[in-house]
Amino acid sequence: MTWHVAEDDLRAYAHGELAPPLLWSADTHLTACAQCRARLTVADPVALDAGWERLDAELDAPRPTVVERLLIRLGVGDHTARLLTATPVLRRSWLLSVLFLLVMTVLAVRMADRPALFLALAPLLPLAGVALSYGPTLDPTYEMAVVAPLHGFRLLMIRTVAVLTAGLALNGLASLALPGYGLMALAWLMPALALTTTALALSARLGPALAPALVGGGWLTLLVVAQTQTQAHPAFSPFTPAGQATAAAVAALAALLLYRSRDRFDTRPLGGFAGGGPA
Repeated sequence: MTWHVAEDDLRAYAHGELAPPLLWSADTHLTACAQCRARLTVADPVALDAGWERLDAELDAPRPTVVERLLIRLGVGDHTARLLTATPVLRRSWLLSVLFLLVMTVLAVRMADRPALFLALAPLLPLAGVALSYGPTLDPTYEMAVVAPLHGFRLLMIRTVAVLTAGLALNGLASLALPGYGLMALAWLMPALALTTTALALSARLGPALAPALVGGGWLTLLVVAQTQTQAHPAFSPFTPAGQATAAAVAALAALLLYRSRDRFDTRPLGGFAGGGPA
């Protein structure tokens, strides 16, 4: 060895106060220099073991993805960015599947001139995305979420915002592919918010799987009834101004109920909503 760690740097290393890049240099040097390891052991008998444990933890830690690093740069906390990027329905396979389904639906609408097909499907996609974002079966970070000092309601909101952002963006792109229908192509937006908010509010009591399933089934039933009643009562359709106003009212009421039941996501696991501590 032609050099050794300076005494001040060695003392700072022992106290855990040495910062990069001097810390990295000291780590590298200590792996090969028995003399400096002996000096460090004299200064603090446990400092060397603590240094090896820190290196093991850093080497074993998963590498952040590009999206995770971007979120951190935007000011999102490390643990929040990790929970966001680990959301199952934000994976490439799910997004490509949704995109393929939307493309096929848009093509069918353009060929058959039936926008109701797209309007019926589009609200279900964000609902399905939220339903698949939680729970021990699909969520790879479920165990981490259980032990994390994070409110279950906050985790719910983090995942929901991420899923809705992706889902609504894809639906919005599909709407642009139907310019001939004007604002009618955007009539799915309010029902989508109403369905998703209602499912979240019911999840506090029914769980993250049963609640979206019931809401989705109710939406399909409503469409079937509307199809049979539209001729006699045109305003009954959920895509008319009256239907849009009703959907907005349902979304507002469900949001209020969701907020009032927020503590349930901490006191009851519900198959995916872990009882965490304060964030």
